[in-house]
Amino acid sequence: MASKQTKLEDIFPFMKTAESVGEKPSETRVRQNFHPDSEAGINVQINLELFASQTYRSMATYFDRDDVALSGFAAFFRKSAEEETGHAEKLMRYQNKRGGRVVHQDVKRPSMNSWGSGLEAMTAALELEKNVNQALLNLHKVALKHDDGQLASFLQDEYLGEQVESIKLISDYATNLKRVGPGLGEFLFDKHGFN
Repeated sequence: MASKQTKLEDIFPFMKTAESVGEKPSETRVRQNFHPDSEAGINVQINLELFASQTYRSMATYFDRDDVALSGFAAFFRKSAEEETGHAEKLMRYQNKRGGRVVHQDVKRPSMNSWGSGLEAMTAALELEKNVNQALLNLHKVALKHDDGQLASFLQDEYLGEQVESIKLISDYATNLKRVGPGLGEFLFDKHGFN
């Protein structure tokens, strides 16, 4: 029985290359062993990192509101937003370094503006981090499929380990928030749990 081969469109449904948006490819002297699928996958990852940043900014502003007033959560999510923006910028620099073209796309807005309790927000953040990690793993598979050791190494060195650490940290925060409960427990976690 023949195994079903995964199409790149299945992994990156919103994949775009410079050519797919009407941009004519320009001559580049640095491009070597850099497959168009890798270039498109990096563009998808850039967009996903910017979406994560937007989501974390939404969470930060929510917890900074006067009727929520949990400054520790606000600071944590603000820092997370800055990290995700940094990831996107690093990918843009890498794309240019390899001779690819960054294709800016619309960044999807966060799914909500009110994030509920700290536990609910951490649970949403955990799912977001897992989605970002899965997209990075998919991009890593594309790099391996096209024998692009440089891209695979870049992803391993710069992203994959950090994603595992982020997933663990946010999971620990969610566990402790569940343990301390809402109300005073959440307030105390806000003041002492992020140290």
